[in-house]
Parts: sequence; structure tokens; C-alpha cells
Amino acid sequence: MLMIAKTYTTVLGGRELSIETGRLAKLVSGSVTLRYGDTMLLVTAQARDDKSTLDFLPLTVEFEERHYAVGKIPGSFHRREGRPGERAILSARITDRQIRPLFPKGYRHETQVIITVLSADQQNAPDVLGPIGASAALSISDIPWGGPTACVRVGQVDGEYVINPTAEQLTRSAFDLVVAGTRDAVLMVEAGAQTVSEETLVGAIEFAHREMQGVLGLIEQMRAELGQEKFNFLADGDLSTDLVPELTEAAKAAGLRDALLTVKKKERSANLKALRDRLIAARVLDADAEHTAALKAAFGKVEKQELRRLILEDDLRADGRNSKTVRPIWIEARPLPRAHGSAIFTRGETQVLGVATLGTERDELLVDDLTNEDNDKFLLHYNFPPYSTGEVKRMGGQSRREVGHGHLAKRAIRAVLPSFEEFPYVLRVVGEVLESNGSSSMATVCAGTLALMDAGVPLKAPVAGVAMGLVMEGERYRILTDILGLEDALGDMDFKVCGTAEGVTALQMDIKVGGITPAVMREALAQAREARLHILGKMAEVLPAPRSELSPTAPRIVSLKINPELIGKVIGPGGKQIRELEAMGAQVTIEEDGSVRIFSADGQAAEAVRTRIEGLTKTAKVGEEYEGTVVKTAPFGAFINLYPGQDGMLHISQMSEERINAVEDVLNVGDRLRVKIVNVDDRGKIDLIRPELEGKIAPREPRGARPGGGDRGPRPPRRD
Repeated sequence: MLMIAKTYTTVLGGRELSIETGRLAKLVSGSVTLRYGDTMLLVTAQARDDKSTLDFLPLTVEFEERHYAVGKIPGSFHRREGRPGERAILSARITDRQIRPLFPKGYRHETQVIITVLSADQQNAPDVLGPIGASAALSISDIPWGGPTACVRVGQVDGEYVINPTAEQLTRSAFDLVVAGTRDAVLMVEAGAQTVSEETLVGAIEFAHREMQGVLGLIEQMRAELGQEKFNFLADGDLSTDLVPELTEAAKAAGLRDALLTVKKKERSANLKALRDRLIAARVLDADAEHTAALKAAFGKVEKQELRRLILEDDLRADGRNSKTVRPIWIEARPLPRAHGSAIFTRGETQVLGVATLGTERDELLVDDLTNEDNDKFLLHYNFPPYSTGEVKRMGGQSRREVGHGHLAKRAIRAVLPSFEEFPYVLRVVGEVLESNGSSSMATVCAGTLALMDAGVPLKAPVAGVAMGLVMEGERYRILTDILGLEDALGDMDFKVCGTAEGVTALQMDIKVGGITPAVMREALAQAREARLHILGKMAEVLPAPRSELSPTAPRIVSLKINPELIGKVIGPGGKQIRELEAMGAQVTIEEDGSVRIFSADGQAAEAVRTRIEGLTKTAKVGEEYEGTVVKTAPFGAFINLYPGQDGMLHISQMSEERINAVEDVLNVGDRLRVKIVNVDDRGKIDLIRPELEGKIAPREPRGARPGGGDRGPRPPRRD
């Protein structure tokens, strides 16, 4: 337990990064307070003393956003922070994916890393600072861990790479790239980009790796000066490791190669299970549970070794493909009759139903976190039900994996969406994973793109995605295109790349080994580009471009601009007028600048509402002619309704070439006639004339123009 506070500092991206330990949360195994600008995080790491019975690493990373960090009170009903939002989940995943590969093999102690945002200046994002804090906390703790690691964000502003760009700089950047690594290699990459080249991204990754070295050196110094002795743990698999040589020969003789090379996933799993059970039955007597478990673990290692050998030596994969081949693809557009846009994308045994829905600004997502972003007008939701893998599991809320996969697909597609001004719809895409045998998030990118195109959304270009894998043994390696679930589980890398024919729009890389070099990344990106172009070609065979018209079931939006001073007329007292407009069969939204959007599934209803609003907000101009209706008569003239909410006055002197004794001799309430505007005074009052009389009678001076003037001009002097 650390009792003396000590602070370590370095410069990162031109700003000071400080890490303090020994002052806060001193009862935990590892605790640091990190500050960058006015953003501050408390990061703790703790492990249980006793070993878990789980057969995987029980690591959890929590990213706790506190609204007080930005001087806000939470907007929830209870005015208290609740479950983590999407941004907090994604931030936790960034840290998890960076630290998880470096725990020792066989380590099974439940471990928890908690990142609490204490202060956020809204310029220096806390998501890339959390991993640095986690690395420092784990490094000085007694928890066995193979770090340190560091994490930075890279942008490109005015053609130059920038480390940890501010929020303002990021709005001008060509991409948003997060990179994590060790001293020697890159561990994790995640990016969203505006269709940039692969070489630009590799250059940014190399730049990030160089710039993070100072942070790595700082954490190494902390570990050397303050680090605790790591506790001993009993690794799993000692008995199973001893059984591997014998079981390898027996499995090969019993047909392991043929079982592994079964094309279909379910049949392959069944064949491998049957082979394993036969081998175990021949070696276990009297239901020895411990021996059985060891043999199962050993068979898993034999299976992994043989699969990797086939890939490295024979360039042969479980479903019979070589390393560069994409699985067979079939696509169906508009399978759902009532959805606004839909498509089924199937690649091998991975199948996703993409569905697009068009909505109004009322459907945009309210963002209530520590950012100052606008409400989100593009939503993408990824659903991964248990039946997609042929399993039975409890179904609850959205999992962190679903949030992460959906976010990646969202970043990939967002880059090609039209602006809201060009296409004023809130867009929602849902990816329903119907079958999953690897790369379901990338299939969601393809299905989502096709669904939007089917709905008639004018995308800048189609986007496709592909997941790349890696098998590496020493200096030997092979990069795999379009990986299976088995290759993801037994391989060394999951590298997802999305983009158009012109460049990359999103990528995500997770490494299960110590890291990979830029040369391997370049090769993987080049191989991914070939696959992406192949997939885009298959998509173009079904939908070469967005449909020229909106789907028949999609609602229509009619836009117009009104004088902001007239917004009140459209809303009406207490909202009465706008309720009447919406009763005509449309939703109406009005912005402060006078932008009006009318949203309706019925095009005729939308046009009717538009006509009504134009009438309510129309401004009369001198010289315009109208077919008006007499609504009132007076001794000095008649009031003519020109359009809803606007009357003008036709003076008695402007009604006829002959002198008229009474208005009613010429006009009565309800009569219709053609009139022309000859004057609009500063109070908005309108003077009219009958256009056929213009030039034949003397024009009347505007009201109030002559001293003592009224509607009939100056009155004669009074006689007593």
C-alpha cells in the first residue's frame, strides 16, 4: 500500500501529462490520479486473492462518468448517474482491449479496473487517458501484468499529424485515430475517417507509436521506483500441457485434419466434438472428472496447433479457402415490404438483415454525457441474438459487445451520409444478425449501407467491411481475409477494415500477441482493400447506386423558410395554430432561424400544410395582384382578404371611374374581385386598387400622408 504521494510528469502532444499516486484511494492495490489540461481521472486496479473457477480471464473495466466533472446535474428522473451510456461503454472497451492481452496465460483471479472522470475540460478527451491510468495503476500494483502500455489519439489538421487533438481540432481532422502500444509494437487501433488512404493511416499509427514512448518511459520509472512485488498465481493447464504430445499423435491418426476441414460450422463442431469424446473415452476410467477436464483442455490445444499449422504450411483454412479468398456472397434488396429500406447480406455462414428507417428531428438521440455534442441524427443498432450462433442464452439489455460492434459500423457509414441540410431526415439503421460465423459487424456495414441505398438515401459512396486475421509463429505469419469465428478464436489478430472504393472510413484492430509491426499492418490493409473492392462489386450487382426516389413507404419532408419574426403566427397562441396544422396529417418542426420542416407519410397532406404555412407567413409586396374576397365594408371603402391572415383596404375612390355614393353600390361582403397592392405602410397596412382602373383614375395618396388626412382625406373646416 502506497502512503507517500508522488507525482510524475511528461509532455504529450505539447501539453503536460501528470500521474500522481499515494494520495487518493490508498487501500486499493494500484491507484493513480491522472491530469491532462483540466481533465482529471482517478484510476484504480484491484484483484481478488482467491482464484476464480471460470475458464477465462475474469477482467472487468468500468468507465464512470460523473456529471459534476463538467458542472452538470444529471438529466435523469432521479438526477443521479445511472447505467453507463454508450460513450462510457466505448471508453471502457478501449482500455479493456489494450490491457487484456498482457495478463499472463492461465491467470484466473477476478480483476477490476475502475476509471472515474473527476474533471473534464471538454477539450482533452478522457477516453484515451483512461488506458494510460490503467497501465500505470496495474504497473505499480501487485497484480501480475506484462505492461506498461500507452494510448494516444491522432488527428490530421492542415495536412499535419496531431497528437491528442483538442475537440475543436478534431472537427477539422480528416480522421479520428486511437492507437495503443507497448515499447516495441502496436496492440490496438481504432479509427473513424473521411475516406482516407491506407498509407495515411499507417503513417499516423507509426507517428502515434513514436509519440507514446515518453509516456511508456514515465510508467516504467513509476514501476521501478514504486512498484510492488507481483503475487504468485497458479496457472491452469499444467496437466493438459503434459498430455498434448500424446494426444496430438492420437488425434491425427483418428482424423483430426478431416474434422477440422469440414466446411460447415455446425458439422465441423460436431465432428470435432465426436473425435474428442472418442479420444477421452479411451483414456479415462471411472469417470475421473479432473482427468477428463485436462484431456478436453489438451484437445483444445491440439486443435489450435493443427489449425494454425494448416494455415501456415499449407495455406489451407477450415472451410477449404486459401488465405486471400472471400466467402461466397449473396444479397437481397428490399425483403421487407413495409420498412423504408431493407437488405439481407450473407457472406458464407454470416448473415445480417439491415433495416433503415427515416424519421424527423423529434427522433434524434438526446446525448446526456460529458461531451458538448449536438443531438445525434444518425443511429445504428447492432443486435446479436443467441440463435445467430445456434445457442440458448438469457436475453437482457444490449451487451457491451453489441454497443462496440454497432459503434464501429456506425463510424464506417457516417462518413458517406449526406448532410442534414441536404437530406433532412434522422436516420436509424438496425443490423439484425441472423447467422454468425465471423465478421458479423462487417456484414452489418454492408447490410446497413444497402438498406440506406434501398430507402433512397443519397449516400456519397457505398461502404463495405471485411475482418482480417493473423496467424503468427516466430518470424512466420499469414494474414487471413474474411475470418471465420474459429479463426478469430484461435488466431492472433482481429483487424476490421471498412471503406469505399476510394479509401478507409473506419478500422479496428485487436492483437492477442505482443503486438505487430507497421509492415504487417501495411500488408493487412492492402489485402483488406482487395477484399473490400470484391465485396463492393458484389453489392453493386444488386444496388449499383441509391434508388433515385424514396421508398414508397418512407415519409416525405417538405422544407421551407419563413421570416423568423413570423414564427409566432405559425405556432399560434398556446400552440393552437400548430396543433391545427398537425391535425392535417403532418409533423411540423420550426427552428429559430425560420427553417420549417413538414414531415408526413402523405405527400398531399404535407403540401397542404405547406400551403397553409406559406399563407400564414406571406409578406405582401407592392405590385402583387390577388383574387380577393370582400370581408367587410365601411363608408370609406372595402376590406379585401388577400390570403389567410392578411387583408387590404380598397378605398372608395379606387373602385370606379365614376363617383360612388356608397360602397355597397359596387361591392358587398362575399364578392370576389381582382385587386393590386399599391402601398404598404410602416405598420403593415395595405392599400389596394382595381388593376383595370390603374392609370384611368387619380392614384390615392397613402393613408396619413396628408396633414389631418384620414381614409377620405382632410376634413373641411367646421362651421359654427
